[in-house]
Formats: sequence, structure tokens, C-alpha cells
Amino acid sequence: MKLHKSLEDKSKRIKAVLFCLSPDKKTIIPEEGKEILVGDVCETGDPYKRFVEMLPTDDCRYALYDCTYETKESKKEELVFIFWAPECSPLKSKMIYASSKDAIKKKLTGIKHEWQANCFAEIKDRSCLADRLGGSNVSIISVEGFAV
Repeated sequence: MKLHKSLEDKSKRIKAVLFCLSPDKKTIIPEEGKEILVGDVCETGDPYKRFVEMLPTDDCRYALYDCTYETKESKKEELVFIFWAPECSPLKSKMIYASSKDAIKKKLTGIKHEWQANCFAEIKDRSCLADRLGGSNVSIISVEGFAV
């Protein structure tokens, strides 16, 4: 994602991508059809809402989200690593994903924020994301161009 920032055609840059385990459970791979390109964002509106809709309800995933947000001081673009582990996912899946998390994080450079979410209530809208990005000391005005 960081390497694609230099692309002239910004519409081909990746905005978000989900990663899953391969069928043999030995490799972490990008999940087929589960990515959002910057060009897709213009057509569909809210990329964060679309991203949340891509998450499975009953299994774990890793996600990388290239978030654009604005504070009172400046506009920022930062990578957010999300470990999605819904409560109803199988215990074995939770254990494999949890034990593999550090391996994928080492391969993904430029991560500024890390977030573990266990239910849709924790991740459902931009205000949840804004809380994670800013913490208690930064006031975020907008996320992805939408007011928070």
C-alpha cells in the first residue's frame, strides 16, 4: 500500500485489504475479492462502511486500512492494522490467527495504528475508528472526508 502511493494513477491504489489463512492453514494470503481500491471509493461513497461490510461475521481476519483523516492541525493518511476476531468464530481459528499476528505485522511496513475488534459494535462506524486514531489527546474532525 505504501509503495503504491507513488503511482500516477491513484485510482489503482489499495485503500483496504483483508487477509485470511490459506486452505491448509499454513500461509497468510490476501483474501480474493476482498480489497477496496481508491478508484472504487469515488463510485461507492464511504470506504469505511464498505470495509466493515466485507468483514465475515463468523471467522477471523487481518485487515490493512489506509485511513485518511483530519485533525484541527492537519490532514493525515496512516495505515491501520486490524485483527478481526468475532466472538462467534471457532476457537481454533482464533488461536491460529492470534499466534500468527506478529508474523504478518512484521511483513507489513508503515503500520501506525493497531486495533483488535471482537464485534461489529466496536468497529461499526467512523467514530469508532476516530477514537482509535486519536486516542484521548487528539481531536479528529473528519475521517475519509466525513465529519465524525
